[in-house]
Amino acid sequence: MWFAECGNTNSRQNMATPAHRTTAPTFMQKNRIRAISFDLDDTLWPFRPCLIRAEAALLSWLRTHAPGTRELLAEPAALMTYRAKAHADFPALRTDLSALRLASIRTLLEAGQEDPTLAQQAFDVFFEQRQRVELYPEVLEALTQLSQRLPLVALSNGNACVHKAGIGQFFKGALSAATLGIAKPQAEAFHAAAALAGVQPAELLHVGDDWHLDVIGAVGAGAQAAWVVREEEAVTADEQAGTLHTKVGDLAHLCEVLAHERG
Repeated sequence: MWFAECGNTNSRQNMATPAHRTTAPTFMQKNRIRAISFDLDDTLWPFRPCLIRAEAALLSWLRTHAPGTRELLAEPAALMTYRAKAHADFPALRTDLSALRLASIRTLLEAGQEDPTLAQQAFDVFFEQRQRVELYPEVLEALTQLSQRLPLVALSNGNACVHKAGIGQFFKGALSAATLGIAKPQAEAFHAAAALAGVQPAELLHVGDDWHLDVIGAVGAGAQAAWVVREEEAVTADEQAGTLHTKVGDLAHLCEVLAHERG
């Protein structure tokens, strides 16, 4: 069967194996899986380095090109403060993180008595760095194997781009909260991913790192869920129970689970 190829011994030797991997209960009906959807940030790459790099670039640009904001930016949490303000002031933008970030920059420029039309240039600097990602070591090999057997779809609440990340060739398509107007864990987001892949929700396996957004959301939408837990110590007891799912340490582990004989 095809799953055996996904987890063949030679391929697994090329994938990194996390030291923290543990044997976890597996609740997966592999014979139902016809497509896989993937979360992006903290599932295929670590998000925090992207954010740190992007905000550092934004701060540098603002201090140079909008000096009126320098005093406002003296507080380490200034960008977070203005983003929170935009989140409160523009509820219609909450599913569009790019628009929300742009609004926060515009508000900051206005507070510093700078030209608010500079916001787009500042955002472009931020966004360019935000799209620079470093894939987890096993991701390319796993996506290569999985995409040869099943349609893959990206489903993210964020504003990352699989094409700019260099992995667009593995995906049939990509959906975001901004393009959908709804966000995980809403069932409609998973239904849209299933439709894009050409399958029913019950035939979709969703893979992601967030217990509530990815696991609870997918299962509630009628799909299956694989929870990616790269740091075991971050898992709380209540996140281990109550919802049928499969827990994996990384995408190589996911391939191993899918490679097991169907029960």
